[in-house]
Amino acid sequence: MPKSPLSGEGASNTVADHIIAFNSSLRFSYPLPDGVHVMNPFQNPAAWAASSAFYKKYYDDHGPRRLILGINPGRFGAGLTGVPFTDPKRLRNACGIDYDGKPAHEPSSVFIYEMIESYGGPEDFYRAFYINSICPLGFTAAGKNGREVNLNYYDRADLSETVRPFALGSIRKQLAFTGLAEVCFCLGTGKNADYLRRLNKEYGLFGRVIPLEHPRFIMQYRAKAKSEFIVRYLQAFAEG
Repeated sequence: MPKSPLSGEGASNTVADHIIAFNSSLRFSYPLPDGVHVMNPFQNPAAWAASSAFYKKYYDDHGPRRLILGINPGRFGAGLTGVPFTDPKRLRNACGIDYDGKPAHEPSSVFIYEMIESYGGPEDFYRAFYINSICPLGFTAAGKNGREVNLNYYDRADLSETVRPFALGSIRKQLAFTGLAEVCFCLGTGKNADYLRRLNKEYGLFGRVIPLEHPRFIMQYRAKAKSEFIVRYLQAFAEG
């Protein structure tokens, strides 16, 4: 079990300090498959400034959090803001964080912030949870029209294998400052959950992995049942 952020070396640093340092250290140094490019939001000054302000607002303490892991950043959410599942609109309107970049709307962010509001609002939610991704950097590749499109780390077998040591190391580093390893909530009940469960079986990262339907799936295919999925999330958080 990882040490609590309250104990050990560097205990004077808040969780926000640890997160910001983690984000600044993110580099993907492994050889990528042909045609795949890394998307690092923290190389964008607007995303760096906004995300740092976000974490100082909600995580500037020493309290442990439960971990929620998505897939990897997308271009219109964390790819712009540096905050997982938080697009520029939600960053400004729900979190009150200035954002000096282009506005964008990302459906997954809409679901997450409706769920957060049902939980009690951003302050209550982020006091209890820390959201990131199995792979905290994103990927793109050329689509059919030649434009860059989002690529999930598991969309190609060669990429998912290349990502493995980076994902494992990133999860371990985040567990060291979130401090709670009894349960991890995984956003995605298919390939993302399978990947995390395999890592967990081999390395014993968490006591349990609890999969939840991914917000993008909900908004794209089950939007009429959105309120039911919000209830599922809240029940899982309460029972987990």
